[in-house]
This record gives sequence, structure tokens and C-alpha cells, in this order.
Amino acid sequence: MRAYTGTFVKSDGKNRTMNFVRLNDLPQQFLDTKTAGGVGPKLSEGQEVVWDLERNAFRVFNWTTTVGDVAEETVPESTII
Repeated sequence: MRAYTGTFVKSDGKNRTMNFVRLNDLPQQFLDTKTAGGVGPKLSEGQEVVWDLERNAFRVFNWTTTVGDVAEETVPESTII
């Protein structure tokens, strides 16, 4: 499974570094247990709902305010449990 580490500037001006998995990279069974299949929040352009590996929750990553590069790595699916 692909995971990413990136830093972006939050709306309050502070930097936030996040280790996350994009929804398309999450196993379908995992998504089925964590979501009710409803419509998510309306996001601004460049924002994406992701699974935060440190907080074990859905969060929003802002691609339009990234600081530096976003690194990609392969992690085992057991990382999200």
C-alpha cells in the first residue's frame, strides 16, 4: 500500500506534516468499515480527504499549500489497523 508524508500550510498559517494514505490506495474492506457510503464534505480545490496514519482518522490534506515535496513509500496494510 502506498503512503505519503507531506507538509502543508493550514488555514491558520501553521505548517502541518502528515503521514497519510490516499483513499484510492486504501483497501476497499477498510473503507467499507470506516464509512457509511455517504457524501463527504465539500472541499476547496486542491484539498483531499486522506487517512491520517498518526491520528487514525480521516483528515484533509491541502495540496495547494504544500511545502517542499511529498514523499511516497510502500507500507504494509497492517499499518492502518
